[in-house]
Amino acid sequence: MAMTKKLFGTTQDGCEVYAYTLENANGIKARLITYGATLVNLYVPDKDGSVEDIVLGYDKLEDYYSNESFFGSTIGPSANRTGNAEFRIDGKTYQIEKNDGPNNLHSSIASGYHKRVWEVAETGETSVTLFLEAPDGDMGFPGNKRITMTYSLSDDNALQLKYHGTSDKNTVINMTNHTYFNLSGHQAGKIEDHILMIHAGNYTPVVPGCIPTGEIAPVTGTPMDFTSPKPIGQDIGADFEQLKLGQGYDHNFVIDGADGTLREIATVEDPKSGRKMKAFTTLPGVQFYAGNCIGAGTGKDGVPYGPRVGMCLETQYFPDTINHPDFPSNVFGPDRDYEAVTVYQFV
Repeated sequence: MAMTKKLFGTTQDGCEVYAYTLENANGIKARLITYGATLVNLYVPDKDGSVEDIVLGYDKLEDYYSNESFFGSTIGPSANRTGNAEFRIDGKTYQIEKNDGPNNLHSSIASGYHKRVWEVAETGETSVTLFLEAPDGDMGFPGNKRITMTYSLSDDNALQLKYHGTSDKNTVINMTNHTYFNLSGHQAGKIEDHILMIHAGNYTPVVPGCIPTGEIAPVTGTPMDFTSPKPIGQDIGADFEQLKLGQGYDHNFVIDGADGTLREIATVEDPKSGRKMKAFTTLPGVQFYAGNCIGAGTGKDGVPYGPRVGMCLETQYFPDTINHPDFPSNVFGPDRDYEAVTVYQFV
């Protein structure tokens, strides 16, 4: 096991951004930067021992200033969508940025946590702990907050993301990581032949704008059913209203038996390379996004990117959960710290 640190770049206002690389005994390397607590590279051997970088991203800090697809970003304080860009806590209505039609997406496009330089609280041979602090009213959210996130890599090939958050007022905290995986390698093209299974018998249907209706609906008999392994592309073009609304899969799946303990939620396998990834989380939901709207552009190593060249498993509280009393609560404050763990393990 080893950890190395290197300057990645300097922001426009002169703040140094560092890259930390974690490496285990099996040749897996995870490289993250302090800008946006972003996962930039993840090198994993295939069935023959050939190593590829399997996450989408950029070579230069400047490219992360726009990063319209949120490659590798840590999203907060509120990931995913909030209907009408508002919510009510303790009798007060809070208005946040309308940046996705009338709704809010990922807190703020320009100044969310994915666009901030996180500070390093602690480093170890196998881990890096980052933190940031945000004042009451930041981006419209109540509470003076402190968020910590620890990346760690183990010798059983597990990349763990551990979050902790505190606030002196009740507020919304719903962190996620927006890494796009392509198990063939970030340069390999579309992920529609990846085999996916999600341990979720239900999902949350949406209306136009991808805001949940409030219903928890069974996946049985629909293209949303990943309870048995199937290629991502098998049903993605089906004549099904939910897929039309998301231009493919971009939906929250309700994890079976979620109770706050760490449990396996999904497996993804690439038939070509033989790489297989298992995902685990303590959270109640996971947004499976098939990368339908990745814009045409150039990624790492000069590689052209576009729709469906990567897929996300964004662990989370449900989208717009703050406005649906029957959904699991993502309100945290003086009497309730935010804590979550997500693991991506290669087997």
